[in-house]
Amino acid sequence: MMMHYVALVRKDDDSDYGVDFPDFPGCISAGETIEEALVMGREALLGHIAVMAESGEATPPPSDLDSILADPHNCEGLITTFMVLAPSSTEKAVRINITIPEGALRQIDDYVGERGISRSAFLVESALKELHS
Repeated sequence: MMMHYVALVRKDDDSDYGVDFPDFPGCISAGETIEEALVMGREALLGHIAVMAESGEATPPPSDLDSILADPHNCEGLITTFMVLAPSSTEKAVRINITIPEGALRQIDDYVGERGISRSAFLVESALKELHS
C-alpha cells in the first residue's frame, strides 16, 4: 500500500534547503536548491522506510497537514511543504529473483551506496515512479 507523507522544507539564510518528515523523526535531508532538496528528501524517506521494513518496524500512518502545521515547532523556518508517496513497510515483502546486466547492477549499487538506500528500495521506487508517471 502506498501512502502520502508530509515533508517540510526549511531554510536559514546561511544554509541549504533542509527537508524533514514529522512522521519520521530523524529522517532529514537537504539540497542546494528546492528541487534538489525535494529529490534528496524523497530518497531519504524511501531509504528510511526500507531500513524500518528490514528491521521489522511498522511504518507510522501519515499525519494530515493541518495537524502537522498546528505544531508551532513544525512552522519554524518553514518555506513550503510537499507530499511524498511512499510504500508502507507493513506490506508483506516478497523475495524475487531477477537478472540484471553486471554493468547496470554496478551503476545501481554505486547510486544507492551514495544515497544510503537499499537496492530493493531503489528498484521499487523506480518501478512505481514509472507506473505512476
